Amino acid sequence: MNPAADGGHSVHISSNSIGEGSSTDARADDSAGIDAQRNGGGSLGKGNVNSLNAAEAGGGLSGRYARYARELRRITLHFTPSWFSVNMGTGITSILLYQLPYQFKGLHVIAEIIFALNVALFLVFTSISAARYTIWPTMGPTMLFHESQSLFLGTFAMGLATIVNMCALAIGTSWGHNFALFTWAMWWLDSIISILICLGLPFLQFTRHVQSLDKVTGVWLLPVVAPIVSAASGGILADNILEPSQARLTIIVSYILWGAGFGLAFIIMTLYYARLAIYKVPPATLIVSAFLPLGPCGQGAFGLLKLSESILHLSDRSNQALAGASLFSAQDAHIMSISIYAVSTPIALVLWGLGLAWLSLAISSLIDLWLVSELQFNLGWWGFTFPLGVFCTATTQLGRMLDSGAFRILGTVLSLVEVLLWLFIASMTLVRVWHGTIFFAPCLAAIGGEPPAHVPPARKYVFEPRQRSRSRSASRNRSSA
Repeated sequence: MNPAADGGHSVHISSNSIGEGSSTDARADDSAGIDAQRNGGGSLGKGNVNSLNAAEAGGGLSGRYARYARELRRITLHFTPSWFSVNMGTGITSILLYQLPYQFKGLHVIAEIIFALNVALFLVFTSISAARYTIWPTMGPTMLFHESQSLFLGTFAMGLATIVNMCALAIGTSWGHNFALFTWAMWWLDSIISILICLGLPFLQFTRHVQSLDKVTGVWLLPVVAPIVSAASGGILADNILEPSQARLTIIVSYILWGAGFGLAFIIMTLYYARLAIYKVPPATLIVSAFLPLGPCGQGAFGLLKLSESILHLSDRSNQALAGASLFSAQDAHIMSISIYAVSTPIALVLWGLGLAWLSLAISSLIDLWLVSELQFNLGWWGFTFPLGVFCTATTQLGRMLDSGAFRILGTVLSLVEVLLWLFIASMTLVRVWHGTIFFAPCLAAIGGEPPAHVPPARKYVFEPRQRSRSRSASRNRSSA
């Protein structure tokens, strides 16, 4: 990636992987990484590389297989967590098509095909990621200690959430009660991963990352939006496949997840607004990050709407709302559920309005930059799809709950725009995957292109060492002397 200046200020760009996958510099860095590995770097080893080179020199099938093996190793080494943003975009596309207000015959089938594609991609990406951190164990801490690469861990949880949603919507209980329980178990797993990422990544930012206001991007939102997405998924499961007792527990946990994620997201959105005002819009490689604040607004609004709707349906099914059946009568529980429904709708409208403001500012900034600068495609362009997609889900949900034709039409139009964006970005990604130019790991480029032998857990804050530690150090020094 080429470092760039932002509005005349010196802004560190190469560490911000929302723009990763530059078709020219990525190949150069990848070649550098391969050269480093030929010299014995990483876990490739000199013996393995020499055998590959010897096989290649021999020509024929063995040489071709050697080239394939080396290319596969390069792809695996440079396979970053940001690839799960492909799952986010593909998953939200299948959900939008499945729930489009105006359906035509066969649209559900198209949505289910995209859903199957998303499941296949998720399994492939997870397998490659597992291979990456198994073959090169130091890549785990290297990625975690990188200021921007680590933030993309949130895309894994959100990509999984889209699969959970479609399992509940498209399959539901038609595959039996056991599959419904399996879907619920996947939701619990996704929720645990989401909250760990939501709390773990800010901890790393506080203790292991070097940050400054000019390096704040919308990517900061990825870890904290994950619980909001999981909360919205909980509302979908509670309303479609769960028994009343399971649904009530899921709704309670979902509200906790929503609060944990949206509270932090709102703080980061404030910081990001200050960064944009002080240091101006990001450069072309990072401009997509301006759309990411749309995510917590759209998904936050949809989550509130879906959870309140689930509570209302729960009271109809079991004569209880959030509180236990022993605390309130059936009539009181129904009144409580209606009250939650009534309060959630205007709050969701407020969040939708905030999202509309961010969408307008992001589009304006993108057009203004496009007039003077070339926008080069990279993997970060997948950041267009999911934020816009969840804003569409909030729009169509408002259309349903308010019985508003305007919201239904607007949601349909925005959904079609998202689908066209998904088709365009997917085709551009496939071209670059074929040429091998989109596989680029900024965390590797920052350290010379090869996995380190050891990654020290360096704390970035000032601290006074423990007295015991100093005494042990002094004892070791005396012994060595």
